[in-house]
Amino acid sequence: MLIDDSALVRKMLSGMLSSDPGIEVVGTAADPLIARDKIKELNPDVLTLDVEMPHMDGVTFLEHLMRLRPMPVVMVSTLTGDGADITLRALELGAVDFVSKPGSDLSGCFASYRDEIIAKVKAAARSKPRARTTLPAITAKLSPDAILPPPDSNRPMRAAGTVIAIGSSAGGTEAVRVLLSAMPPDAPPIVVTQHIPAQFSGPWAARLNAASPMRVAEARDGQAILAGHVYVAPGGVHLLVVRDGARYICRLHDGPPVSRHKPSVDVLFRSVARAAGKSAIGVICTGMGDDGSQGLLEMREAGAHTIGQDEASCVVWGMPHAAQQAGAVVEELPLQAIAPRLLALSVAARGACVQRDSLEGKG
Repeated sequence: MLIDDSALVRKMLSGMLSSDPGIEVVGTAADPLIARDKIKELNPDVLTLDVEMPHMDGVTFLEHLMRLRPMPVVMVSTLTGDGADITLRALELGAVDFVSKPGSDLSGCFASYRDEIIAKVKAAARSKPRARTTLPAITAKLSPDAILPPPDSNRPMRAAGTVIAIGSSAGGTEAVRVLLSAMPPDAPPIVVTQHIPAQFSGPWAARLNAASPMRVAEARDGQAILAGHVYVAPGGVHLLVVRDGARYICRLHDGPPVSRHKPSVDVLFRSVARAAGKSAIGVICTGMGDDGSQGLLEMREAGAHTIGQDEASCVVWGMPHAAQQAGAVVEELPLQAIAPRLLALSVAARGACVQRDSLEGKG
């Protein structure tokens, strides 16, 4: 069922989705008040929901829906700063995923997104709808300064030992937020690739920074990777980790999509396998498709410990399942257990290094 105040958008979305034999559009609604009654009547498997509508905005409607009748929802959002912040809030409230609605040339742009929209609606139909407000809502308007917070003398600035690499897609914006909220401020450095547009990655990094004891920012090319910090791949470019002497640095690469994505989880994981080897830990979280499975396998073959989010806690068990089938996953864990396991593994690795240095006379 499609909910959008634009008759043109409803018609175009309906035509695109109906062109797939596996999808039936059972109804449309111009606003949430009309949609409320139609949902009861038609009992759809999936909703597409516009963010900005008359009478009640999409996020307010979603909040009521996920509290009273949780169901898979794909948000339809504008590619603007305000649209990004509202859409990220919708994902926190339980929306499975989102598609972008450009402000002009709707017919041309939407036609190019046909495959994406169909794939996301189908993935939503297989997802596990749930209200996911596991942390306090971030409602304050975030300034650009929040994306790159100023240095804090109380924060650790030591170079990286263990490096943690995380990859995610559908459902991942919330999964990563839950994971990072449980990490202490002196945790090993974390690099993250999430499938997200360029206009959304900065606001998402800012929201993660507000929710995490660690410092979170979009990665910059040539930036040193330090403990207590999280580096998020900017939308539209690949993030790699490379070794520079005894330290690791971020590299941004504006190459073609890999595994159909840019940024690609495979690109990140492969770079970490080569740069850090057994000093790395790889985590593949909820997401649609198979991006990351081969890169995670390379990490495992290089000696890294690898973790896959388990099916029960995934919104979409696509990427972790593909990684499991590829033989890339050492252990599967529910989302809430991943952060404690990462800390335990990093402490064990640190202890092994101290013991090795002592034996070699470096203590």
